[in-house]
Amino acid sequence: MSLFTISDLHLSLANDKPMDIFGSRWQDHTAKLEKNWRAVVTEKDTVVVAGDISWAIDLKEAEKDLCFLHSLPGKKIISKGNHDYWWTTASKMKAFFEEKGIDSIDLLYNNAHCEQGFVICGSRGWYNDEKGAPKESDYEKIVNREVIRLELSIQEGLKKNDCDELLVFLHFPPVFRGFVCQELIDLLNKYRIGRCFFGHIHGVYDFPQTFFHEGIEFTMTSADFLHFLPIKIQ
Repeated sequence: MSLFTISDLHLSLANDKPMDIFGSRWQDHTAKLEKNWRAVVTEKDTVVVAGDISWAIDLKEAEKDLCFLHSLPGKKIISKGNHDYWWTTASKMKAFFEEKGIDSIDLLYNNAHCEQGFVICGSRGWYNDEKGAPKESDYEKIVNREVIRLELSIQEGLKKNDCDELLVFLHFPPVFRGFVCQELIDLLNKYRIGRCFFGHIHGVYDFPQTFFHEGIEFTMTSADFLHFLPIKIQ
């Protein structure tokens, strides 16, 4: 029984949105993902998928993508990315999962999970820098909101006594090359988080998969970066 992670699946089974416009690695990426997932993940394992799961704009359109994810081995814990427009309230999503018989997917949404000996916490985070964020957004306000949400998740995680190490999963990177979201870094240090996993970044392959910043280990989980192969967390 193991814990894996991968993010940014960008599934589009309902509308067949081509992803190879973002590079050759994305050609037939859904088939690659399924083959690689089945090669390493068993039904007894857990996979954390931190955002950008489906291109769908609502739950109805996301059904095929979510059913595909459900069909893959293992339990899946999913969180929201910037392209998950289908994402709605937890109650609506859980009702949808129950209606469709999707019982292998659970939400990381202002909460925490104890899986495979680890405490799983996380939030979405926000864009790498203020210039990259949508023009109409209040960068500072959203960053502060994400700090609150992540802290809520961590506090819930600290209540779980049956697991050992507390891990944080974000969609957006809190640190990447010259950018640092100090508010999130300070929060990770406040709770002595040792390892943080993030996605969102695409087309950057000359970057180390794992690196350290202020004593915290950061690992990139974007699907194209990982060649669509979920990585096992040791």
